[in-house]
Amino acid sequence: MPEIVAVQSSFAQGARLVIFRMSQDLDKMLAAATPYIGTRYRWLAPLGAADLDGDGHMELAYIDRPHLAKTLRVWRYRDGAVSQVASLPGLTNHRIGENWISGGIRDCGAGPEMITADARWRRVIATRLEGGALIPRDIGAFDGQGSFARALVCE
Repeated sequence: MPEIVAVQSSFAQGARLVIFRMSQDLDKMLAAATPYIGTRYRWLAPLGAADLDGDGHMELAYIDRPHLAKTLRVWRYRDGAVSQVASLPGLTNHRIGENWISGGIRDCGAGPEMITADARWRRVIATRLEGGALIPRDIGAFDGQGSFARALVCE
């Protein structure tokens, strides 16, 4: 059955990622959720979902508080539950005032990579999940949204 991944926010607890599984009669059912960030006015910016390490299970990636913590977090979705796999500070995918989220997940033939900016918006970073660790790699200067567009199509 199809599943829906969304950001859910709480006035008191901030944001979290939720996964809804559709039942046979198409009613939404909460299948799993990451913990709330912890306080109001805190949010996360999703990157996407993919089997990031080739283990046959889906991972979900987001930037935790893209203006404050600037931390990439990866969660594994397995058997109806999520568990955090890895985190890496110093990355972001959203700037105040923009009405879009930058970056995403690509596969240029050697496995999936998460595309973000460094915390200062100077460089574009491709990060892999390998052996439970996040391995970042600088892939070039950030020169506007075209940087992400080129990275996501493997230019």
